[in-house]
Amino acid sequence: MARHIYSCPLRWSDMDAFGHVNNVVFLRYLEEARIDFMFRLAPGDGSPSFAGGSVVARHEIDYVRPLVHRHAPVTVESWVTKIGAASLTICYEIKDPDQVYVRASTVVVPYNLAEERPRRISAEEKHFLQEFLAEEPAAA
Repeated sequence: MARHIYSCPLRWSDMDAFGHVNNVVFLRYLEEARIDFMFRLAPGDGSPSFAGGSVVARHEIDYVRPLVHRHAPVTVESWVTKIGAASLTICYEIKDPDQVYVRASTVVVPYNLAEERPRRISAEEKHFLQEFLAEEPAAA
C-alpha cells in the first residue's frame, strides 16, 4: 500500500496564544493534503476524476502531541481505508520522522455540483484509490 506524502509548511499565524499550532489549523493541514492527493494526483492528464466536486461528511481527529511553530514543514501522510459506492475514508498522520502529532480520518463524498447531490465513485477513481488502500488505519 502506498501513502501520499505532503510537505506542509507551518505559518506564523497557525499558532495560538499558547505557542503551539491551534487545533483547528490541523484541519486546514488535512485539507491541503487531501486536495493535493485527490486533485493534483488524480489519474491521467486532463482526467475529470474528483474534479466535479466532493464534500466532507465527517472528520475524526486525535491530537497526540502539541506542534510548535518552526521553519521546517511537517509531513502529512494520507491513505485510504474504505472505498464505498459513494464515499471513501482517508486516514492521515501529521508527523515528523520520529514524532506523530495528529492521527485523523475524513469521510469524503464525491458530489455533483451541477445537480447538487452526491454521486458514485467512478471506476477510474476507484482504481486510483485502490493503490492507497490499507485494511486498517494506523495504530493509535
